[in-house]
Amino acid sequence: MPYVSVRNFPHYYEWITASGQPEPSGKPVLIFVHGWGGSSRYWELTARSLSDTFDCLLYDLRGFGRSQRFSFRDASQTRNEKPALAEPPETAEELSYELESYAEDLAGLLDALELERIYLNAHSTGASIATFFLNLYPERVERAILTCSGIFEYDEKAFKTFHKFAGYVVRFRPRWLYGLPFVDRLFMQRFLHRPLSGEISRAFLDDFLMADYDAAIGTVLTSVSEKASQIMPQEFARLSVPTLLVSGQYDIIIPAEMGRQAAEMSGLVEHVVIPDTAHFPMLEDSDTYLRLVRNFLGVAQTSAIA
Repeated sequence: MPYVSVRNFPHYYEWITASGQPEPSGKPVLIFVHGWGGSSRYWELTARSLSDTFDCLLYDLRGFGRSQRFSFRDASQTRNEKPALAEPPETAEELSYELESYAEDLAGLLDALELERIYLNAHSTGASIATFFLNLYPERVERAILTCSGIFEYDEKAFKTFHKFAGYVVRFRPRWLYGLPFVDRLFMQRFLHRPLSGEISRAFLDDFLMADYDAAIGTVLTSVSEKASQIMPQEFARLSVPTLLVSGQYDIIIPAEMGRQAAEMSGLVEHVVIPDTAHFPMLEDSDTYLRLVRNFLGVAQTSAIA
């Protein structure tokens, strides 16, 4: 499994290319950033459908998926073997759970892989991270897609209640949940308008159960906060990179109205809503999602995800 050290923290990454080779072929690079509690695995089908035009780079955010405090020598170690410890982080401040810190991680990943200029597609919390990255390093991005993103107003009581609930959910994650029938579909129900295959749903549940506790809690506190409600409108207003913001019509995590409000902050952001989808429009209606993305990126339409 390929890892690269970014700020002395092991980051899992993989290339998805038209040839199937695990290295870039020289095409433009499209990087995918996943959201809270997940991993880059849910971007795989979308990346494969766009690999005819792009060398697609997937990676797991620090503390999520396969980017843990330890490195796995092989996939079997995720459950059965003692992992090899990674190098310690540089400082607690540099590896904080602020969204800006994760944006710096992405810059470090590009440097480590010697990538100068890219296209970017990010989802949910990953889209908030990407927004910071776009403003910190606009010269490194040709175009960006933000999937299920937006701005929100601060509500102290609601936020405290959410943080308390999130803390309980993250704290109570016994591995035996993975073995219960249909628990994966119950877990995903809140995020979807259209059901996904059992294989995809189980991958989501597995990623959630694997997420590092500090990273899971830390990113909840920083992405759903008074600071985020104040600073994200400013970040959207500062965008200087052409950006497509895609919302799901029935998304209750980040409602489409929040996406519309964010897009109105900048003349460079185009907002579209995909009907009959919720928080994962790229999987719930892949045909429409791919058509919108291809049109925005100026590449030819091909067949839908296999």
